[in-house]
Amino acid sequence: MALGGGLIEDAYSASRSGGGGGRVLLIEDCVETSAAFVLHHLIKRTLSPPHSSAALIIFAAFAHPFSHYDRILRKMGCNLAVQRDNKRFVFLDMLTFECPGGDGGGLVELYGKIQKAVEVSIVNGGSRSISIMIDDISLLEVAAKGSSNQVLDFLHYCHTLTTEIGCSLAVLNHEDIYSRMERPNLILQMEYLAEVIIKVEPLATGLATDVHGQLTVMNKRNFYGPLPKKSNFHFRVKENNVEYFHPGSRT
Repeated sequence: MALGGGLIEDAYSASRSGGGGGRVLLIEDCVETSAAFVLHHLIKRTLSPPHSSAALIIFAAFAHPFSHYDRILRKMGCNLAVQRDNKRFVFLDMLTFECPGGDGGGLVELYGKIQKAVEVSIVNGGSRSISIMIDDISLLEVAAKGSSNQVLDFLHYCHTLTTEIGCSLAVLNHEDIYSRMERPNLILQMEYLAEVIIKVEPLATGLATDVHGQLTVMNKRNFYGPLPKKSNFHFRVKENNVEYFHPGSRT
């Protein structure tokens, strides 16, 4: 039987069990199977009741303009333009962003914008749940002239907001762009920092009519045992939502 977003919600939200502050979510995909729908799902979830009245998303967009996300989220029943006007959605357009001189100053400036948005929200008392989202870490690395060290420094700065203030951090990365080389330190460090890793891949058995790919959610913060908890699902991307279901329940 096909199930809705509750499957991924249960797996993702399990990382909150046991309390603690914010969390870091790493989303990994490949050229064949995009994981952008996971970000769309998280945006809608965060900005929908009962979360919306106390939620803020700071979204650093390296892959697409605001109009792209607004169009997709409208189909899902979420008006990003209204959320932006209500100061629940801070959109940082980074499509033309680059670090001049390769000294990392641009990333420091970007972090400053994120930090300021967090501080303004706290001072105004308008948000108790703050999420920082980055739609393409690989393009952030390109903007940094290929300096993975500068990107790592930036991610560590953002990570301090999850530990000190309780923000959540969600980043999307294309894992297979590094497939011809050893796994770089950037990927290893991101996987180390992440409490939850969501990996989106093609079906191991090839294409299927009603199944577009497979999704694995790994909770490294597992309070019920010594090993990380893994949950595996299949999914189908539709025009205005995504269906998640257990392997074998669709053909």
